[in-house]
Amino acid sequence: MNKIIVYEHVDFKGLHREFTLDVPDLHSMDFGDCISSLKVIGQPWLAFNDSDYKGLAHAYEEGEYNHIGQNDSISSLQLVSEDLEHPQITLFDKPNFEGASKIITEETNLLYGYFNDKASSHIVQKGVWLLYEHANRKGWQYIAREGDKLSNYESVFHFNKKCSHVYPLQGGRATITSNILWDSQKIESEREVVIDEIKGVNNTDFEQTFTTTTSKIYESATSHSFKLKLSGLKVNESFYLSIGPSTNLKVEKGNIDSMVTVDKVEVIMPANIPPHSELNIRVIRKVVTASVPVELTITKNGKSKTECGEYRSVSGSNISARYIMKPVQKKV
Repeated sequence: MNKIIVYEHVDFKGLHREFTLDVPDLHSMDFGDCISSLKVIGQPWLAFNDSDYKGLAHAYEEGEYNHIGQNDSISSLQLVSEDLEHPQITLFDKPNFEGASKIITEETNLLYGYFNDKASSHIVQKGVWLLYEHANRKGWQYIAREGDKLSNYESVFHFNKKCSHVYPLQGGRATITSNILWDSQKIESEREVVIDEIKGVNNTDFEQTFTTTTSKIYESATSHSFKLKLSGLKVNESFYLSIGPSTNLKVEKGNIDSMVTVDKVEVIMPANIPPHSELNIRVIRKVVTASVPVELTITKNGKSKTECGEYRSVSGSNISARYIMKPVQKKV
């Protein structure tokens, strides 16, 4: 959910209010010109010094702000409703969208290029942009929203040829839910590995105890990994794959890695060896490599999209014992 929580004092102290919809006049809510700290969840919010979304404005992206520059001067709040993915703005070095132009699709410090302090007009094709007077997001700023066509900086806010930095507002964190399609699991390979071999011989005329214990414990490991079907696709948030009741694979932001879980398996051993018999026990680990398709539902700003991934495991948790009993000749 997109919401903003505003506090009367710094460090989130004093009275507070929570809003999920635009507030044209905070005074009508008995909370005008008293905000000193705030928290944003989801999409960014715009805070205006005057009611009805007028006056000086600042943008606040998702996060916690224990002290704000607009201390005790916010009179209205507005949720940014634009789609903030794939932002684009075109700057022109002359008024009325004429002269040389520069198309920008990501945060840019104009000080490092040829368009520093040259912009005189702009058109916002997508997203919401902050235009700064100085590099590194400093100085006076202007908020340019999607569809904004400002033909002359000088006549509007005396900003002509003073823009040195542009920054597109970032949307709130996405929520990601995963669905592992176990019914479509594919076994890619199976192989058996001998991990232990035990031999016992009874040359007597009486049944003998083979071992003092009736079972033996072996350690097994299973590797888990996840990958996206499209190699160019990026997951920008962390999420969990629930593999079992006690196993969750965490896919970190920008780091899709694997994990290994370790279990202990008890293998039952025979207790006795008949007279004049030889018992061979082979402990076999069955290693199974399997893959399962995964559906990811990515929800951001009320919009959802589905991506496909693949969960893969290499499991050696299936451990069993095989017995071979054969007679031995009596010693003369």
